Amino acid sequence: MRGFLFFAAALSAISLQVTPAFSQTRSNDEEKVEKLDSVVVSVSRAGASTPVTFTMLGKDALRKANPINSLPMVLNLQPSVVTYNEGGTGLGNSAMTVRGSKGSQINVTLNGITLNDSESQEVFWVNIPALTNLISSVQLQRGLGTSANGAGSFGASVNMSTASVTPDPFAAVELSGGSWKTFVESVAAGTGLTKSGLYFNGAFSKGNTDGYIRNAMVDSKSAFMVLGWMGERSSLRATYLMGDQKSGITWDGIELEQYHKDRRWNDAGKYTDENGVLRFYDNQTDNYTQHHVQLNYTQLFGEHVTWTTTLNYTNGRGYDEYYKSGKDLSDYGLVPMGSQYPESDLIYRKKMSNGYYVVSSDLRYRSDHLNLTGGVNLSTYDGNHFGEVLWAKALNEDFDYKAFNDRDGWYRNKSKKNDMTGFVKAEWTPVVGLTAYVDLQLRHLTLDMDGHDSDYYEMGFPIAYDNKWTFFNPRAGITYRWNDYSKAYASVAMGHREPGRSDIKENIKGDLSPIEPEKMLDFELGYEFSKPGLSLGANIYLMEYWDMLLETGKLSSSGYAIKENVPRSWRRGAELSAAWSPAAWVRFDANATLSVNQIKDFTSYVEVWDGEYGETHPVNYGKTTMLMSPSTIGMIQAAVTPWKMTASNSFKTTTLTVNGKWVGKQYLDSSERDEMKVPGYFVMNASLGHEFNVGKGVLGIAGYVNNLLSNLYYASGWRWEGYSKADDAIYYGIGVYPQPPINFMLKLSYRF
Repeated sequence: MRGFLFFAAALSAISLQVTPAFSQTRSNDEEKVEKLDSVVVSVSRAGASTPVTFTMLGKDALRKANPINSLPMVLNLQPSVVTYNEGGTGLGNSAMTVRGSKGSQINVTLNGITLNDSESQEVFWVNIPALTNLISSVQLQRGLGTSANGAGSFGASVNMSTASVTPDPFAAVELSGGSWKTFVESVAAGTGLTKSGLYFNGAFSKGNTDGYIRNAMVDSKSAFMVLGWMGERSSLRATYLMGDQKSGITWDGIELEQYHKDRRWNDAGKYTDENGVLRFYDNQTDNYTQHHVQLNYTQLFGEHVTWTTTLNYTNGRGYDEYYKSGKDLSDYGLVPMGSQYPESDLIYRKKMSNGYYVVSSDLRYRSDHLNLTGGVNLSTYDGNHFGEVLWAKALNEDFDYKAFNDRDGWYRNKSKKNDMTGFVKAEWTPVVGLTAYVDLQLRHLTLDMDGHDSDYYEMGFPIAYDNKWTFFNPRAGITYRWNDYSKAYASVAMGHREPGRSDIKENIKGDLSPIEPEKMLDFELGYEFSKPGLSLGANIYLMEYWDMLLETGKLSSSGYAIKENVPRSWRRGAELSAAWSPAAWVRFDANATLSVNQIKDFTSYVEVWDGEYGETHPVNYGKTTMLMSPSTIGMIQAAVTPWKMTASNSFKTTTLTVNGKWVGKQYLDSSERDEMKVPGYFVMNASLGHEFNVGKGVLGIAGYVNNLLSNLYYASGWRWEGYSKADDAIYYGIGVYPQPPINFMLKLSYRF
């Protein structure tokens, strides 16, 4: 392992972020697409001279990815990225961290419109399946990055684009199958840019799997359509994206003790019938459907000014369904408090519906020496949460559940969030090779919450709340390119982020002091060298946090873990990466991240089991490492196309790719105790692909082997703790998310 880390560090470069120049002989249609189509997403993206740390994935790389992988899994080999999947396949709930920053701290946009849920600030990737078949490019920015709409980037941002107008008609079909009855089918077609300027693209995908662990089934569908018109100086485009999924609940993971007995176990939906036989409820599932509709208009004024405006509406609705044993009916409002009803088995749903409305507009001026952009983004989010009881074993058969749910149900609450953002940014090149960058963002938010939460007690816990925040987020930096191969950049950025809905409501129920917004100062210093056959680079980052929200172990009056502001913490590290192609038929890529991710002074609050209700026991650990933040991450990959240079066309495209990913040890909480350690792990994957010219199209076949060495490991998890006064001791339990051993996928594709 030491050898791997040394080799990864020694190579040191960022190869994927080098953007190839357009050919001087490109067609008028290509120039038109660049000016009118790509401008939609370019506002939130970094350019070649922007002093921001980023990598790019193009359509070809996305097309060759494993068909079961959600976008986080596709990004797994990028610097400082760690991913895992709860169910053991790429379908289902996936999670990603970048430099240790979790999903709620990563800003995700599609065509410049944020996909982060306004309440939780998370992106639930299972709700947007098969994105890699629908998008044309992805830019992953590490650090605060450039100004983006929606939830504030607090460690990274992912900017995706579906904007891709091809000059010619096309059609494609993919059929894939693999381990654990996993199947993915997709079709796509497009007219290309017609003589009249009209174009249409459409795609549909369906994925199914039983999953590696029990109840990790997924049944997902996605649809994508674009109808657009492009003239000489203006364009109009309507985009529709739908994601629909039904998946087994897997987010509870598996207790570590059970993991060592049966790592495929999942007790979701477990109950015992009248005969004492262990059974599982077969509809313990997460169900969600989401529709995104976007309308974009772009206009060129002269040769230097471009105006673009996008309207977006997102509608989402769904529910989680549970079977729970031995529950007090009064906690669900089914009987009066203190009644004589026994505890009962229940089936219930936690439901939600939401609407997200966005207007985004920006004006850009571009010349040889100055790029100046200003814009506004206005959004409103309406979220509704409510609970329904479907059945209770102890109640009479004639109990009217519909009337109960229609009247008040178990709980109801709602929230409304308004976000108004304005920005102006400029890149100025006063002399050849030197670019100065300034990016100023002003963001104003309001949040109103009302209703009762699911912790039912005397008509529920009220979570009435309203607040306003105004954030000023400045960024500045310089880039210096002293020849065609080398450049260096430095930047400093300030970011703020409001607390999420769950942070707020659990804080209210815990009757604690109000939580404050998080603040971060991000310093980036980087160097890149790029020439044909070799790319090298290194980046040093200092991400300094104030009032960062972290789990401390305190509990609300309903028993939920509460996040509180940690006064001072930091993530500091160096990122090294490289790409080397000694011959046209072989390429090596590698990257490594070495970092420290610390809290200056951490105190954990442990629930007291034999004390007063809500009492906690404080434990101070001093300076510690943040939870789930590895200090070492590395990747190495080799891609070989052995017959690429031969005269015969039979095997010219045959490519073998082998890669390995190392993730160092992590901790399930911020105490840095050995018993909370997630051991480091190394995973190898391989793929073999070949393409044949068949008729007017290309037939492709590819095989994927995941976890080639069949290492048995877990990638993340959780812990509980309790303190006993009588024993003067802390007791704990651990849950983990097991990752699968060796598994396989086969993909057949045809496109023309």
